[in-house]
Formats: sequence, C-alpha cells, structure tokens
Amino acid sequence: MTATGELLFEGADWDFRTLQRVCDACEQVARDELKLDVYPNQIEVITAEQMLDAYSSVGMPLFYKHWSFGKHFAFQEASYRKGLMGLAYEIVINSSPCISYLMEENTATMQTLVIAHAAFGHNHFFKNNYLFKQWTDADGILDYLEFAKRYVAHCEERHGRLAVEHTLDAAHALMSHGIDRYPGKKSLDLRAEEKRAGRRRAHEESAFNDLWRTVPTGPAKSGAVLDVERRRQMLGLPQENLLYFLEKTAPRLKPWQREILRIVRHIAQYFYPQSQTKVMNEGTATYVHYRILNRLHQQGRLTDGNFLEFLQSHTNVVFQPEFDDPRYSGFNPYALGFAMMQDIERIVTNPEAEDREWFPDIAGTGDTMGVLRDIWANYRDESFISQFMSPRLMRHFRLFHLHDDPEERAGIRVDAIHDERGYRRLRRELSRQYDVGFIDANIEVVDVDLAGDRRLMLRHTVVKGAQLSEADTKRVVQHLADLWSYDVSLVEVDGSDKVLKEYVAHPRNIAVAA
Repeated sequence: MTATGELLFEGADWDFRTLQRVCDACEQVARDELKLDVYPNQIEVITAEQMLDAYSSVGMPLFYKHWSFGKHFAFQEASYRKGLMGLAYEIVINSSPCISYLMEENTATMQTLVIAHAAFGHNHFFKNNYLFKQWTDADGILDYLEFAKRYVAHCEERHGRLAVEHTLDAAHALMSHGIDRYPGKKSLDLRAEEKRAGRRRAHEESAFNDLWRTVPTGPAKSGAVLDVERRRQMLGLPQENLLYFLEKTAPRLKPWQREILRIVRHIAQYFYPQSQTKVMNEGTATYVHYRILNRLHQQGRLTDGNFLEFLQSHTNVVFQPEFDDPRYSGFNPYALGFAMMQDIERIVTNPEAEDREWFPDIAGTGDTMGVLRDIWANYRDESFISQFMSPRLMRHFRLFHLHDDPEERAGIRVDAIHDERGYRRLRRELSRQYDVGFIDANIEVVDVDLAGDRRLMLRHTVVKGAQLSEADTKRVVQHLADLWSYDVSLVEVDGSDKVLKEYVAHPRNIAVAA
C-alpha cells in the first residue's frame, strides 16, 4: 500500500505499476473513508479503435454479430477522425468483477480520475442500488453474453445468416418494449437461463422426427366460445412486454427464433435500470471521484499540477450551459447529479433554516456518507429529484417552468417561480422528465382475434399529446407483424379512449428454416 505523502506519479506518463498504485490508493480512500461497498475490480486499457468498437456494441465487452453494430462503428469512427466527436475516458460494465475500460491515451491524472469515477463510484452504485439488484445479474452477465454470441453464431450456421438477421432486426426494433417494468416473483438468473436454453436445445434435437412434418394439425379450436375477458386472461393480457408476449405466444415462430427473442429481452432488461438512474449514477460517480482526488491531494499523493489538471477536467464534465446558450440541450446529468450530491452534503453538515423545514430527516445529522449511501441505494432519478431537490439549488440553477399548451390561445406563460408553491411545482415537473411513466411510450398488447383472422391488437395511450412518430411506428409495427405472422394493428388513444390514429401491418413472406 502506498504510504501517505508518497507521490503516486509525476507528470503525464504512466505504466501498469502506476495504475496499480493509483487503484490501491483510491481503494483505501473509498473503503476506509467513504465506506463504499464494491464488486472486485478488473481494469483494462484499450485503444481508441477498441473504444469505438465498444461504442458500437452498446458498451458490452462481447456481443453477438449484427450489421447495425458495424454501421455504428463506421459512423462513429468517421466522426472521430474528422474531429466531430470525442471519446469517453472510460466505459464501465455492470458485472462481477466490475470491468472498467480505460483509454490508453489518458494521462496519469486522467487514469486516476476515471479509476475513482468508474471502479469505485459507478461500481458502488451498481452493487447497491435497488433497481440493479432487482433487474440485473452481475455475476452471470458475462457468461450469458458469451452464450448469446455462441448461440447466434450457431443459428447462422444452421439456419442461414439472412434468416437470423431478419429475426434480430425485428427483435432490436422492439427492444425498448421488451422489458418488465415491475418486479416479478423471480429475480433474473442468467446462468440458469443459459442452462435452460441448453436443455431446450438438447430436447428438441433428441425428439426431432421429420415424419411429424407430414401430420396434419387439424382445425384450430374456435375462439368464438371464449368471451373477451376469458381470452385475455388466458393470454395474460394486457401485456406491456412485447418481446415476451411474442416469444411465448407467436404461433409460427421456430424454437431458435424464440430463443433469440429471449436473449434480446434479457439484454434489454439488463439496461433497464441504467435508463432510470442516469442522473444518480453519474452524480454518484462524479461525487466519489471528486472526494477521492481531493483526499489524495490533501495526503500529498498528487502534485499541485496534477490536481489542477484534474480540476480542469472535472469542471468541463460538470459544466451546465444556460437555457439561452446555443450549446444547451437539457440538463447535463453529471452537472445536476453532482450539484445535488454536494447540496445534500451541505444540508447534512451546515443546514439553513429553510433546509430544516424542507428536509427535517437529514438536515444537520452530520453523517454525509451515511445519508448519501442510503439515497444511492433506495432511489432512482425521478424519486431522487422529487424528494431532494432543494429551493437553494433551484435558485442556483435559476429554474422556472413554462406552460405551453397549443390548445390554449393565451400563448406561453411562466407557470412557476421562486416561491413556496413554485418550488414544489418546479421539483415535481423536473422529476417527471425522468419518470419512465411519462417519457416511455405506454404500448400494450390488449387482445388477439382468435376467432377470426388472428389479428394482434395493440394500444398506445397518449400522455400529454405526445403521439408516436409515424414513420418509425410503421416500421416497428411491420416488424411486429413479421414475428406474429398475422396482421397487427396499433391504435393510439387519448385519456378518454378516443382513437387518434391507427396503424395496420401485414406479415411479409420471409423464408425461415426450421
């Protein structure tokens, strides 16, 4: 262990022994002073090209092949070479061990920053936040990705690349609607899923007999005898997880296609918590790296020059453009998350009278890390903002709320300002911008016409007038029809069930081998 006062490095150069010293020093502060609880760390150094490759496969360390990944790689590589985009300093994988990919072009200071940020900040959040505990399997994800890669490659050899590609295209189009939003009775166990997939394949191969292909199936049972409620109950409707419904119910899918839908569904579920915790996750990691590097500088392990380099990079990361700045594109999650973490630290250690009124449970308690660890474990972005955004921070960001309803002729009006009522309105409206109930399209399978043409019927409930993009919806509904093998209709309705628009797609004849 590096002794207090001994420099970890000098200048910008580093080697792997330097990284080991840095990691040990960061771990000492993270565990002993911040009391962080992390997975074992695995740190890997990669090139710019490897970082671009990781971008193209949504940051996963290994993945099955698909044309879209190559397309993303080509686009991002061209943008990077032209100077139109920069690269992340790191990518971190929610797994056990937690894998952190560091850019080899980083200076020693930047490597220290990203190790503190990813290997301890993100790592602690991944391991302790309740959403990640409910929806991800950190111990099994790497083995499952290896299984998925092998399985897709096996399907391409056996059934043809084009057939597999068509199935993956359709599954990827529905990926954002292939998740369960509420926890079920069983937690995700990816190693068990891999074993079940192997048993299913072995059973199919042992029970295969080509003669069954010639046996007539007979007329389908009439659905006319089933009333609507009974039919919907038998099919588990309404169902918001479209991939799950197709995997279990689509009448003409082959077993290998169902397994591919299951693979895409599990990977989509893996990313589900990350979409709900962007502000908290980045805010946690930024706060942790800020605390760790400040402590290392206080201990004399970083020179003043290296610390100034860190502060410049940190300032760039948490920069928040003003609303009238041409660079403004919404809240920077790093800026908002870090500001809220620092504000909570202030409320806990040095509260004002206003803070004691708004946050009586934490104001003045003095245990900053105890309060923060509890928040990191038990909240997501929407609930975090709705409960811990303070009036002082709203004044700092100069927040206000604009009411703009096209059905009203009064024009735009300022609907919330800096007063008691306005603060609560501002906090509520800002938190809704991170609530999946408002930002994700609410699309459900509501019925199937079993007695007629077996049309699959879906409904999108429009929230605040936000209808679906017509061009994208037509393409996605077409993918749905290809997987379902019969007609599919999607209706958009408002809060009073008034039909606003309807999309209908007919299945295309795509040859798929058994």
